[in-house]
Amino acid sequence: MDVSCFSQNVLLVTLLLAIAVSLVESQGTRVGFYSTSCPRVESIVRSTVQSHFGSDPTIAPGLLRMHFHDCFVHGCDASILIDGPGTEKTAPPNLLLRGYEVIDDAKTQLEAACPGVVSCADILALAARDSVVLSSGASWAVPTGRRDGTVSQASDAANLPGFRDSVDVQKQKFAAKGLNTQDLVTLVGGHTIGTTACQFFRYRLYNFTTTGNF
Repeated sequence: MDVSCFSQNVLLVTLLLAIAVSLVESQGTRVGFYSTSCPRVESIVRSTVQSHFGSDPTIAPGLLRMHFHDCFVHGCDASILIDGPGTEKTAPPNLLLRGYEVIDDAKTQLEAACPGVVSCADILALAARDSVVLSSGASWAVPTGRRDGTVSQASDAANLPGFRDSVDVQKQKFAAKGLNTQDLVTLVGGHTIGTTACQFFRYRLYNFTTTGNF
């Protein structure tokens, strides 16, 4: 997806996105987790995202989407970043994810400043927030302290909401994560940052029903 202008409603959606995603994370995170161990973590991630955004603004929606795809599988554990055959990266819903180079860049800089301290999961969460801010969206405090996952399987990405899923199917997928219909609208609505390819909605324009099934 490419970056485009925000409306006030989308600003609210993106703010709620961060809140809702935090509900599916493992416990133990807090704002300021690295205040003593790596006090520059947020400024380093912010400047890295800003640098990449300056040369390619479309990286912003890419990072936000990656964060959602990471969190929805087994929580926000950066398992989407693991390379190799059969990993989440190779799953069909994730083939068009973008922004890996931004996370790698930030990780390299953080390893130089605070070796072995900051998790990739936290870098991705911070980068998603900074992407929204750089796109003229709202800001929010990001709890940190996530641990990186070590398991990544393409089959686990099958539960990601699909663009052809009916409303009922999406409700079921979100309910399985302990999320309600409001969370569904908020999280899926976060994808309204930017634009999308016609292939993802064209079929609804010419085959629309009022039943919620397309």
